[in-house]
Amino acid sequence: MSDVAEVIVAGLVGYVVGMFPSADVVTRVATRGQVDIRGSGSGNPGGLNAMRVVGRKWGLVVIVLDAAKGALAGLLGIVIAGDAGAYTAATAAIAGHCFPAWARFRGGKGVAAAGGSFATVFPPMFVIGGLVAGTSSLVTKNSELAMWITCTVWVVGALVWVVADLPNAWGPAPDAGMLVYSGVGAAMILGKFRAAARAGVQAL
Repeated sequence: MSDVAEVIVAGLVGYVVGMFPSADVVTRVATRGQVDIRGSGSGNPGGLNAMRVVGRKWGLVVIVLDAAKGALAGLLGIVIAGDAGAYTAATAAIAGHCFPAWARFRGGKGVAAAGGSFATVFPPMFVIGGLVAGTSSLVTKNSELAMWITCTVWVVGALVWVVADLPNAWGPAPDAGMLVYSGVGAAMILGKFRAAARAGVQAL
């Protein structure tokens, strides 16, 4: 199999992993099939909406599962196609979460999936991004603004890592793939937040 084909396979695997409907499954299990997360609360199939609909414990389960999707996709990507596969699969997992084909491309906002992907693709950002997201959310009290700040740090951080060739812990080498992963990933997340804001929806 050629290198390009391997990267394509990694992307497809990442997308399929990202499509796993964590919020839908957890909500159905928690309510024995009586509640559809997409028709309850804000309608967003994400962890915070799950907290509001079925409780904090179940919402945390959704967040962990969504994060695991991003981490697993990055890991599978590097196994399938090396560094390029890792970045491609991680980006595709975020896309799968935000735009799942099985749900007519109506998915969540991708925050947890992206955060989870940091663990295997951009380890330093797992800590940096987490601190920035938590702090900005507390200070601004505005989820969209907090995500703009966090995504900006993510993209700028990737640029710094690539230009300075900083160590990426156990993750893939910082190269052009990191820039594409951060730029496309951030764009998808911010696009979902803008769409939700226009619709008057604030929950993740």
